Order: sequence, then C-alpha cells, then structure tokens
Amino acid sequence: MNTATEKTDFVAKPVWVAGFMSGTSLDAVDAALILTDGEKVVDFGAAVERKYTAAERGVLQAATDAARAWNWAGPIPEAPFKAALDVITRTHADAWWMLTGPARAPQPLLVGVHGQTVLHRRAQPGHKGATLQLVDPFALKAAMGVPLVCDFRSADVEAGGQGAPLAPAYHAALLDRLGNEPACVLNLGGVANITARLADGSLIAFDTGPANGPIDEWVEGHGRGTHDAGGRLALAGKVHTGLLAQLMDHDWFNEKPPKSLDRYDFNASMARGLSVEDGAATLTAFTAAAVAAGVDQLPERPSRVIACGGGRHNRALMAALKGALPCPLMSAEDAGWRGDSIEAEAFAFLAARRMRELPLSWPMTTGVPSPMTGGQVFV
Repeated sequence: MNTATEKTDFVAKPVWVAGFMSGTSLDAVDAALILTDGEKVVDFGAAVERKYTAAERGVLQAATDAARAWNWAGPIPEAPFKAALDVITRTHADAWWMLTGPARAPQPLLVGVHGQTVLHRRAQPGHKGATLQLVDPFALKAAMGVPLVCDFRSADVEAGGQGAPLAPAYHAALLDRLGNEPACVLNLGGVANITARLADGSLIAFDTGPANGPIDEWVEGHGRGTHDAGGRLALAGKVHTGLLAQLMDHDWFNEKPPKSLDRYDFNASMARGLSVEDGAATLTAFTAAAVAAGVDQLPERPSRVIACGGGRHNRALMAALKGALPCPLMSAEDAGWRGDSIEAEAFAFLAARRMRELPLSWPMTTGVPSPMTGGQVFV
C-alpha cells in the first residue's frame, strides 16, 4: 500500500479497525474494534481497558509536567518523553493483545492510535496553535503488524485549526444510527467537549471547559484517590456559589466556537482554600455550568444531550448537568452506545477515514479553514 489509490481502496468496503485512546486523566489505555468504511459504523467488536499502574501514571504525569515546563521553548525534555514512550508502547501492546489474542475474533486490518497528549496550545487570532501527542509509531507498528495511523491533530493545527475536538466525525456516525433529530454528544474526559448535529445535518463542535481533569487533580492532591469515585466527595460538599460565579466570568465563555483547551487551562487551583468536599462540589458544579454555557452558544437547542466518557460515572456531575442543561440528558448506554469506548472507537473510525482521504475536521468543528483529512500512515 504505497499509493494514495491503494489507501483509498483499502477501506472502500467495511473492514475491522482497532482504535486506541489514552486520555489526559491517565487512567488507562482504551481499545476497541469497529467494522467501518469510515462513513458508517456497521458493527462493534471487542472493547478492552488496560489500566495504568501507579508507577506508569507517574511516568506519564512526569512527561506532562516536563512538557508544560518546556512549552515549546528550549531543549526538548528527552528523558521524561522517552520514559513515557516506553510506557505508551508497552501498555498499548498489552491492550492490543487483550483485544486480538488467540481467543479473539475478528482480527483488525488497520489501527488508529491517538497517543498521549502532553501539551496543547490553542490557536488564537494571529497565532497558530500547537499540539503534542507522544507515540512511537514504528514500535507499535512492529508490535501490531498491521497498517497504523497516528498523529491525527498536527495537520489541522498546521492549517490554522484548533486540532480539537476530533471525535465529531464519529459522533455524527453514532447519531446517524439513532435517527435524524438534532442532538448533542457530550464527552466528559479531562476536558469537556460537545458535538451538536443541527436540524440541517451540519455539525458544530468545541470544548466547553473543564470536566474530570480539575476534579481528579483536586482529589488526588488531597490524597483521596485518583478521582471522585461516583461523585461521593462532591455529594458530601456544598457549592461555593460566589466562587462559581467568579469562575463563570472567565473570558473563555465569551469566545465564540469552535475553540479548544489544554487540560491544564483550568485546574484544581480554582478551588484553593475550600474543604476537600466543598472543592469537589464546586469544581463539579463549574463543569456542569460550563457545559450548559456551551450548549447555550449553539444556534439551536438540541433535543437531547448524550453523555459519554468517564465523567458520566460521576453521579454528582450527572445530577448537576441535569439541573443546568436546557434539554434532557441521557447516558451513552441509554442510547445503546459503549460509553467507555467511544473515544477509542473514534480513532478507529478516523483511521479508516484517513485511508480513504476523507475529512477528519471542518471549519465548524476545529476552525480549520476548509474540510481536511489528517494523520500519518505507517504501512
């Protein structure tokens, strides 16, 4: 497969594709199989999760901290990046084996790997953004033995887009399976983002603000685990309404979409001085209010919001969202989707689209000047 024509023909009919996602929450590698031609999702295969150990999380966090300190200025922090690449390669290979081992069928013919985002700088008027996902495509290609697509965001950023969010193409394919009504997909990862399909079928997508990231950071910083499991801390606390009003006065909420955030643009320091419970409650309420503000920026109200990503397991967050949103909220499972696997599935879908030279992003999803594809192919 050395020509564009051969790449296009590769998935002209549906094939099984594996997708891999490691989010900024640093909890696990998610992997999933879908049967797709890059336009429709025909069927779903296995989905697995390879949890990170505490030591592996530490290595990835150290690489993220080093990247933030570097911020594209001066020498690249090679040692922490190399250590992170070793973890990423090993854990993705583990996830591949879990997904495709001898007892598993079907076997994928293509792989899409997101890599680990350690730094993202959003584009602003007059200044291009920048983004960095750590991944060793040669090592992973050797481990997996099938064509691999990665580095999905760089082309969009280089063309003047935000490089995020990239899941809207897949969200639209999932929504197509439910019907034609205008609806909104909400991804609650480290950052929250929405994909809205409007009544005319067009897409608008953007980051709305923080999601799990600051809450996880707050809980872990107080030695209470890696996240607010089930929202128990937030449910035991009280929202600091004055602080919440201050947080919602941020210039971010006046910016028009499309727009994107780095995981650390909003962080746990926002709740400094509060008790553990009140801080968790306030950060949770802030996420919900930020999502609601994003929905209010849409040109029309969606019929419903479908929540996916890890944040949907947080009962306090889901309750806050139900109270803040102007339309019904449902979980991915309510829609018949696999809520923990959607981002992994998305990068399988995007890999198939890349092999057919189909767009991954559009002006109203990332702000890129025109529809464009992206990703590097390793065959």
